Amino acid sequence: MNISTITVGPFAMNCYLVGDTNTRQAIIIDPGAESEKLIKKIERENWQLLSIVNTHCHIDHAAEAAKIQKYFQVPFYIHQQEMPMLQMLPEQGKLFGITVEEIAQPSFLQEGDKLNIGSLSGTVLFTPGHTAGGISLLFGKHVFVGDCLFQDSIGRTDLYGGNYEQLIDSIKNKLLRLTDETKVYSGHGPVTTIGRERKYNPFLNTPPYRGQS
Repeated sequence: MNISTITVGPFAMNCYLVGDTNTRQAIIIDPGAESEKLIKKIERENWQLLSIVNTHCHIDHAAEAAKIQKYFQVPFYIHQQEMPMLQMLPEQGKLFGITVEEIAQPSFLQEGDKLNIGSLSGTVLFTPGHTAGGISLLFGKHVFVGDCLFQDSIGRTDLYGGNYEQLIDSIKNKLLRLTDETKVYSGHGPVTTIGRERKYNPFLNTPPYRGQS
């Protein structure tokens, strides 16, 4: 299993390329910016891109998904409850001076669906709260959580579709049920582990907090 972290755009968003080194098949998670850079990396390293998967559709995570989809002619997956956020991409962009030329055409994933990449198999976890249709992707001891959970923090819930109680429920009843050694790949910031966040994250046992990103 190969995991490449590509930090892109003005929000320093972590895009992830996850691939099977034997078959050279891969998926890309949250291609929010610098699509030309992402395309060049995929082609330079000889990956066969199978699909795009978005954990959610905030502008920094989804602005250039359509460009990747158009270039590689692959499916673009989100949770169905994330459709309003996807459709709002042009309006989101105007708030930050980002032009969204087109919106990717989505297909839908839900809790428990499988993502196969060569010999790798991932499972979709429905983890709303940062947005209404947020998902996480679990591949063995690796979980890609978008902006649900960060090292020492949690996702903000004061934006459209955010819900603090729902976010805490997602973290405690989906993510914290994973093993301590499970690595957590967040939408911003460094890789952490479930064990570290279970022990040290100050926002999982405190009063409501708006979080970050």
